Amino acid sequence: MQTEPNIQPMQSPVVNPILCIVGPTGAGKTHLAMALAEHAKSVGLTIELISMDSALVYRGLDIGSAKPTKAEQASVVHHLIDILEPTEVYSAARFANDAKQLCEDIRGRGHIPVTVGGTMLYWRAWAYGLSSLPTANPQIRARLDEEGKALGWPAMHAKLAKIDPETAARLKPNDSQRVQRALEVFEITGKSMSRLLANSPSGDGREGSSIPDWINLVSLEPSDRKRLHQNLEKRFDEMLLARFLDEVRVLRTNTALHADLPAIRSVGYRQAWEFLSGNIDAEQMRYKALAATRQLGKRQLTWLRAISGRKVFDPFNPAELQAALDYCKASLPTT
Repeated sequence: MQTEPNIQPMQSPVVNPILCIVGPTGAGKTHLAMALAEHAKSVGLTIELISMDSALVYRGLDIGSAKPTKAEQASVVHHLIDILEPTEVYSAARFANDAKQLCEDIRGRGHIPVTVGGTMLYWRAWAYGLSSLPTANPQIRARLDEEGKALGWPAMHAKLAKIDPETAARLKPNDSQRVQRALEVFEITGKSMSRLLANSPSGDGREGSSIPDWINLVSLEPSDRKRLHQNLEKRFDEMLLARFLDEVRVLRTNTALHADLPAIRSVGYRQAWEFLSGNIDAEQMRYKALAATRQLGKRQLTWLRAISGRKVFDPFNPAELQAALDYCKASLPTT
């Protein structure tokens, strides 16, 4: 049986901890990271950014993922952006390996790695390690896909609850991707995902876990949820004006792409795909996309608030946003 590599957490370096900027979608993580990179240049330092975002890895997913612009990428080196075709799958375990290697390589060049993003499963794998899980089995996955389409994912969730109630309790009934993965793991190994993950290191990024001492975690957490939602609405409407639907139309010309791929399941893309398939109208697409974005932000904040020791700043408070930048500046090594 093939398994994904058993990802072990990095050891505490003898140099400064690695700065990691996190927060819910729309909190301004990229803006803060770019401001920090510009400051670093002014004092003779070079920052390289490592994206911790599950959508940015895919080529062709630009507008809907709020990918850093070409100018931003030209100004500051960005890693783990545009590294895969949308037909491919990128895992938390692979991110952990990639990020660990990149941190070593960047420091080897005499530069400063800064990790930026909000995909918290990637954070968990990078910060705490993951127990070995089996790689995807295409035959089992295809069969579960067909079963899910026939029975509905709430029924598949009920099936999971019988064999792995702990995992089922933390998943939503319509979370097809994660329900499918948990069922797949059980079929391959004969063991529940919760049992396999129990073999992970004690810290897992949830339930008040402390931050490893080799990471300096800065979290942008908006205090005004209503304003965040308004900003997300504005951003989505701006994406539509920027021809987001045309971007998805281009993706749809690739006959290898379909609605069940992780790339197309990304927030916004999934709803646009539904609209262009004729399954929902434009108003429903916008409503569902905004609802999914708000839910994503809520999950990210829930996860973040369980991590003790993070440095929290409100990006909607100008004084706190400046304090966040000042804190990040102070974390840079001295020249």
